[in-house]
Amino acid sequence: MTLNIISHPDCMLHEAGEQHPERPARVEIIQKALARYPFKVPATFLEAPLATREQLLGAHEKTYVDWIFSIAPKEGYIAIDADTWMNPYTLNAALRAAGSVVFAVDRVMQNQAQAVFCNVRPPGHHAEKDTAMGFCFFNNVAVGVIHAMKHHHLKRVAIIDFDVHHGNGTQNIFQQNEHVLYCSSFEHPFYPGYDEEMDNPHLLAVPLSAGTSGDVFREKVQTAWFDKLAAFKPQLIFFSAGFDAHTNDPLADLHLTEADYVWLTKRIADMAKNHCQGRMISVLEGGYNLEVLAQCVPAHVNAMIV
Repeated sequence: MTLNIISHPDCMLHEAGEQHPERPARVEIIQKALARYPFKVPATFLEAPLATREQLLGAHEKTYVDWIFSIAPKEGYIAIDADTWMNPYTLNAALRAAGSVVFAVDRVMQNQAQAVFCNVRPPGHHAEKDTAMGFCFFNNVAVGVIHAMKHHHLKRVAIIDFDVHHGNGTQNIFQQNEHVLYCSSFEHPFYPGYDEEMDNPHLLAVPLSAGTSGDVFREKVQTAWFDKLAAFKPQLIFFSAGFDAHTNDPLADLHLTEADYVWLTKRIADMAKNHCQGRMISVLEGGYNLEVLAQCVPAHVNAMIV
């Protein structure tokens, strides 16, 4: 097993003020924790390239991409909504975040790595085809999935999203795409909302009520996902890896622990070994307790190694 970790200093320049929870220290503390973690195999650290407009257009409308480029400020801040702000460095950070996943796909599909973790921000899973929201500008995972299907001719790609918020953007982009199996667990009712009538055979939602324990989480995702994942036989598996369902995260009300993230990652890694030569790409989404991130992210990455 070969492990790559992709990040870039540009991802720490985007910020929306000292009080904003999606802050540069998230990437910084994770990178330090990954650098000192005793992984089961050596880890290679790489820098993320900038995503191209062509790559962004796989997941987003041209008018939207053009708009994001056009409003990027030269100084100060611009608010897209109450949660989603741009500073002069945001566009480059967002391009690095999306570009990291495209780079990860190429590394995995060219057999230069089996498992990759993208330690990047801003996150992506709330970004819809033509909408920025929830701290997100470009849907990093979706950009990577489309690249994998278009340039590496994959027909079956799975996304495991365990962020505490439902990935409305990922659902929006892949709602009609039966070649993508999207598995999302999240607190409900909670931001950004979830409509069960939008579910279909390739959108497997696991809504969890406030206060849900790790044991209940495990039971529900195993029942909802595992048999269908095995039947789907994915050629590549992505994680939208948000750690804000942790019991100590300040923004939500679920009670997951490091052991729950490791359990899920190991189960998915076993499927990846059986169905896609262990090919997995994990991309940072939420998680706002720095101590939790420093503990849980390396443990999650290590659990990808089988």
